[in-house]
Amino acid sequence: MYMVNRNRSLFVKMMIRFKKVTVTLKVTVTLLALILSSCAPREPNTAVQNMITPLAPTVIPAPTSGRPQYQPGELVDYIAQNGDNLPALAKRFNTTVDEIFTANPVIPRDATTMPVGLPMKIPIYYLPLWGTEFQSMPDHAFVNGPAQIGFNTSAFVSATNGWLKEYRAYAGGRNRTGAELVEYVAVNYSISPRLLLALLEYQSGALTQPEQPEEKYLLGFRRTFYDTPYLQLVIAANILNNGYYGWRSGNLTEFELTDRSLTRPDPWQNAGSVALQYYFSRLHSGNDYLASIGRDGLAHTYSAFFGNPWLDSPIVIPGSLHQPELRFPFLAGHVWAYTSGPHTGWGTGQPFAALDFAPASDTSGCYTVARDIYATAMADGLIVRADVDGVVIDLDKDGDERTGWGLYYLHTATDSRVTVGTEVQAGDPIGYPSCEGGSSTGTHVHVARKYNGEWIPASGTLAFNLEGWVASGEEREGALTRGAQVIVACECSDFRTRVEADAR
Repeated sequence: MYMVNRNRSLFVKMMIRFKKVTVTLKVTVTLLALILSSCAPREPNTAVQNMITPLAPTVIPAPTSGRPQYQPGELVDYIAQNGDNLPALAKRFNTTVDEIFTANPVIPRDATTMPVGLPMKIPIYYLPLWGTEFQSMPDHAFVNGPAQIGFNTSAFVSATNGWLKEYRAYAGGRNRTGAELVEYVAVNYSISPRLLLALLEYQSGALTQPEQPEEKYLLGFRRTFYDTPYLQLVIAANILNNGYYGWRSGNLTEFELTDRSLTRPDPWQNAGSVALQYYFSRLHSGNDYLASIGRDGLAHTYSAFFGNPWLDSPIVIPGSLHQPELRFPFLAGHVWAYTSGPHTGWGTGQPFAALDFAPASDTSGCYTVARDIYATAMADGLIVRADVDGVVIDLDKDGDERTGWGLYYLHTATDSRVTVGTEVQAGDPIGYPSCEGGSSTGTHVHVARKYNGEWIPASGTLAFNLEGWVASGEEREGALTRGAQVIVACECSDFRTRVEADAR
């Protein structure tokens, strides 16, 4: 016990020391940003926009990996990055969590996320085909989090001369402008609107070309019924999230390019850069792929419009992050069924951020629940979004779901749904469970968590903990465990799925 406490104390001291170093670096970076501001405008005005020419695809390949072929178990230096956790690092470096603990005795055994900037030694077991070491996009520029506060998508697009300015499409129950569509996708998938705009410009000249390309599948994704620019962007956002959260969880350590050649992201990469690598692997191979993920690819387009994102250094996921206390999303004393283990928060595939619960009923499929069967607030907070696409409770009550902890609900019925601006306490009604919103085969409520705009996986080092019941598993399989008690997830809603919220 003394050694564990001593290690935790050292771990905390190292975090404090690196916070001081970070402050010094921020001052230096700020001065550098001021010096370079004339060549890297963050919000270009109309005159600047008019001078920006369309960025044609380049054929200059990105640098390939120069990593040596390490000896098995050789210790390599690694500096912890945003959101790092030991299980994911072990998968990326082809090692084990226990070996990382042995090499870094200062890290407590109950550590969740690593503090950004923590120097580590990681045993590495070499794998061939590692990709580029070049990092194209920091995590804070990928997620729709604190770094995006103050950015006005509509105002920005209005100051450009591209076809997106005049584009219109129907989405989410109403007609929207091109800028509103980008913002709509950014909010639902929690991806930076700046990144989505840069992607549209890089692939289609959306901000600089007055005429929309004649290509039916604008971003290159040939999927039936997804041939409009808006739906192409939906596919893009989904693929980006699969790459980002696949790397974050450690489950995406290799993938194929369009020519079926295999690539493995460099183990030192960050999630934002791997998301772009995975995205362009769905479209290209060879030099076209290398160019798109290199300095002269999307990264260059992003910097041309929004400045160098690496000059900012906000931390999305801090070290030693812990979930606040949460209740089940239904009334105390009521019995519901745990119908789905970890699955996508929004879209398909990653992130596996959500759990599903359905009220006890003799009726299957979609039905209207009794008037006293509510989905309820899992914690105190402020309602900042409430529509068919979801209800969001902002736990820090600052009015912005992009900061701090946020709780996301889907499939609440329009009838009696809570309204924006309402302050709620844990256990207060949010709305009736239903089939409204998204895709659903039966009445239930879908819940997920975000921190600073980043979806938090429902299992793993920061697993959902509801009244002491901890989630495990993924892709809809799994269980809730509290001590020796186990509740198995199943759409069948049988006796094994029964869960009762603690009486308060």
